[in-house]
Amino acid sequence: MAKVLPPVQKNEYYDVVFEDLTHDGAGVAKVEGFPVFVANALPGERAKIKVVKVKKGYGFGRLIELYEQSEHRLDAPCPIYKQCGGCQLQHLSYSGQLHHKHKHVKEVFARIGKVDINQVTVHPTLGMENPWDYRNKAQVPVGEREGGLIAGFYQQRSHEIIDMERCLIQHSINDDVVRGVKEICKQHGIRAYDEQRHKGWLRHIMVRHGYVTKETMLVFITRTHDFPNKKVILSEITKKFPHIKSIVQNVNDKRTNVIFGNETKVLWGSEYIYDYIGNIRFAISARSFYQVNPEQTKVLYEKALEYANLTGEETVIDAYCGIGTISLFLAQKAKHVYGVEIVPEAIEDAKRNASLNGMTNVEFAVGEAEVVIPKWYEQGIEADVIVVDPPRKGCDETLLHTILQMKPKKVVYVSCNPATLARDIAILEQGGYQTKEVQPVDMFPHTMHCEAVASLELINR
Repeated sequence: MAKVLPPVQKNEYYDVVFEDLTHDGAGVAKVEGFPVFVANALPGERAKIKVVKVKKGYGFGRLIELYEQSEHRLDAPCPIYKQCGGCQLQHLSYSGQLHHKHKHVKEVFARIGKVDINQVTVHPTLGMENPWDYRNKAQVPVGEREGGLIAGFYQQRSHEIIDMERCLIQHSINDDVVRGVKEICKQHGIRAYDEQRHKGWLRHIMVRHGYVTKETMLVFITRTHDFPNKKVILSEITKKFPHIKSIVQNVNDKRTNVIFGNETKVLWGSEYIYDYIGNIRFAISARSFYQVNPEQTKVLYEKALEYANLTGEETVIDAYCGIGTISLFLAQKAKHVYGVEIVPEAIEDAKRNASLNGMTNVEFAVGEAEVVIPKWYEQGIEADVIVVDPPRKGCDETLLHTILQMKPKKVVYVSCNPATLARDIAILEQGGYQTKEVQPVDMFPHTMHCEAVASLELINR
């Protein structure tokens, strides 16, 4: 049988029209039905491209000339945008980004979830009034170039660090601290970690900033336990940045791409900084999971609370509760909230945060949701509402079947991946639930990521 050749060839030029965007922001064009992915292209644009790589079912191209531009095309304001891997959509207007994310959620619900989107309201994406300077956490790798320290994001699809003085989506205070710490460390002979030779000392600099409290934490992630010139470096940092409340060292002595090691110690100040989401106060440690866009987190959690529609008489289970952020929001309106999370440190943070806010109608357990929740059910704990906020891979299938067995009146599904949300909703709908509405929320402007919260109600008991 003759081998079927793709309709495009490497190093050849083609005129195309872009139809969509990939998950990493590349334009999608088709040549005789064969998809070609091209960076920096937008839907609706006509262009000449050069094919640079051909795979079995798709190819990659480079944009050569634009014949017709999208009305939503902009010049990206960031000078390192095309090299840096942090953002994917700065060349698309913000209204265009919100429209694309809304379209994406509708498409995956129809294609993966088999949901009739004519019967389910998928609301327009809730965006930000100012979609810049929103990230409250900077976490940047450190390297060396020409004898000096550099720090920034990795270049796309590489481990080459792009040195960065300013990131337009990071809070400017975080950028100031990274820049200042880099300079102070350079002056005192600090060597960056070399991942090829597993030598050097400073692997990453992390900065967390309280959106409401303005408190700042600095974390040095190092290869070894020592700290060269510690006294003078800490003195200069605290003098230069008086808003810093905590300086921490985390030691990661392994050859790995994982950022954090197992040992964390406070070098100066407090173990925690504090911040608020709405009127709830949170203690944040170096390794706490805390949403990086607190302004939009409040929008997302308020929508989850609205969908739960609590009267004060309900028992609520919060699966994948993390440090208790959603649990504490729910506890404001529920009779009792049970939270479960597999990470022990997160549960300790959740208990601390409940105590910090004087909330006694919430309790937390360590373990897999699909194991702990059935045990609660056997003990007679029946939930009126179950809230899930799983990682990108979605809910464990066992948990979904547990939900179908428990039959709460409502399920509120908070998702950081609309595709797995749609997949899981298909299972819940087959088990007797109906999706009422879905609200996309733009937690990460200028990137392809989109969060969504869905409201489901039991129709067949």
